Amino acid sequence: MNPLFHNWLRPEWPAPPRVQAVMTDRVGGVSLAPWDSMNLGDHVGDRRQSVQTNRQRLQDAIGVRPVFLKQVHGVDAIVLDVSSQDGAEADACVTAGTEAACTIMVADCLPVLMCDVSGHWVAAAHAGWRGLAGVHGAGVLESLLNSAPLSGTARQDVLVWLGPCIGPQAFEVGPEVMAAFCADDAEAAQFFKPVAHEKCLADLAGLARLRLHRMGVQRVFGNDSGAAWCTVTQNSRFFSHRRDSRVLGQSGRMAACIWLAD
Repeated sequence: MNPLFHNWLRPEWPAPPRVQAVMTDRVGGVSLAPWDSMNLGDHVGDRRQSVQTNRQRLQDAIGVRPVFLKQVHGVDAIVLDVSSQDGAEADACVTAGTEAACTIMVADCLPVLMCDVSGHWVAAAHAGWRGLAGVHGAGVLESLLNSAPLSGTARQDVLVWLGPCIGPQAFEVGPEVMAAFCADDAEAAQFFKPVAHEKCLADLAGLARLRLHRMGVQRVFGNDSGAAWCTVTQNSRFFSHRRDSRVLGQSGRMAACIWLAD
């Protein structure tokens, strides 16, 4: 298998053998600073040819076509198949076929990968705070788990992996973010730590775990909100929009991919 695949982040979770997953970091591509080097975002000012080369390297490494969404911090989920093209407006996707990899781009937001214990389907979600909060407690994770391809799977048979994101030591937010989560779930307050000037430090991965547990999904792996998972502080490995854009004007994008092998 392509050596890039082994150098990137691979989930440690009890997924069935036909479920394959990987998350890129910033290493292994051709983009120049500030997108150096494995930038996969085609909307961040990088050279188009560099992005195309990086995306081809990703496809070569995983052996299946990654389908890139137009992510809008919403809650919509779509089904991918052999005919799916890049650019569909959605923040989550699912497939039961082997022709496409569910792909989520991030640079601080939380990538969420899912499968069932039998390997019948795989799915991925882009969970920034807006999409995770949603409206009245119904966000992108609820939308995905309640979508038709997943709705027949018992929640105890769902496996979830949370990838790296902005960590609770770095994610300073205003009161509107805390309100978006706590208005419908008082227990969400435990994932906000007050700091100065009415600001809070928010634990995005913790909020995702709470939402998943609320839906009966208990088998959650990966990001435990520890410092090693923080995209902001792990600057040599991860892109971070919040960190890089303030200094460099822009940041690259990483991708979390999940697919079914033949």
